[in-house]
Amino acid sequence: MESETTDRPAVLLVEDEPDLAAMARDYLVRDGFQVLPAVDVRAGLRLLESAHVDLVVLDLGLPDGNGLDLLRTLRGRDNPMPVIVVTGRGEEADRVVGLELGADDYLVKPYSQRELAARIRAVLRRSTATPPATTAIRIGGLVIDTGAREVRRAGTPIALTPREYGLVEFLASAPGQVFSREQLLDNVWGSSSRWQAATTVDEHVYRVRRKLLAAGVTEPRITTVRGFGYRLDL
Repeated sequence: MESETTDRPAVLLVEDEPDLAAMARDYLVRDGFQVLPAVDVRAGLRLLESAHVDLVVLDLGLPDGNGLDLLRTLRGRDNPMPVIVVTGRGEEADRVVGLELGADDYLVKPYSQRELAARIRAVLRRSTATPPATTAIRIGGLVIDTGAREVRRAGTPIALTPREYGLVEFLASAPGQVFSREQLLDNVWGSSSRWQAATTVDEHVYRVRRKLLAAGVTEPRITTVRGFGYRLDL
């Protein structure tokens, strides 16, 4: 018997708390998604290898290891699969590491199922958007290659996560213009402060600054405009 085909996006839900997994699965199915449940890292990897998956919702506290192990495996294989990591309130360090490894977004427990669905849709919109025509933005000591989605200094790529790259590209599209955190959430994350803490912008700006300085980039720089947001300055 052939398996049923569907146009509904397939979400791999890696979550070992039965009640939370059941609530998320039921809501997402009603909201138009397929849900593939997994209770640990091993089961999640098996499904990634055997089934079609469009996005992973990944709890970091799992019985057979940290969910970061699964994320490391994905990114180690250069797999661009969109991933939303889920952490507890006291797991800020794991959340930061997850973003460093290339997670596309994060949620902190407890979260509403409506928020989860909204985040999934936002990440899927970004990941399936038609890439712009290849061009290069040259600003200060940086070359931003929009086709390769890569930032280089003196020909050497700077290792940025997809979201960090998106932040740099967006700010570089209008040097000197100030953008609020809300505008950055909307344009870079495809989200809003209703669904996502604006402090995620601050976390990403901090990491981008650190990486640019480590690469020897002093110009351009991301400037904080107190009480409003950020701009890219020469």
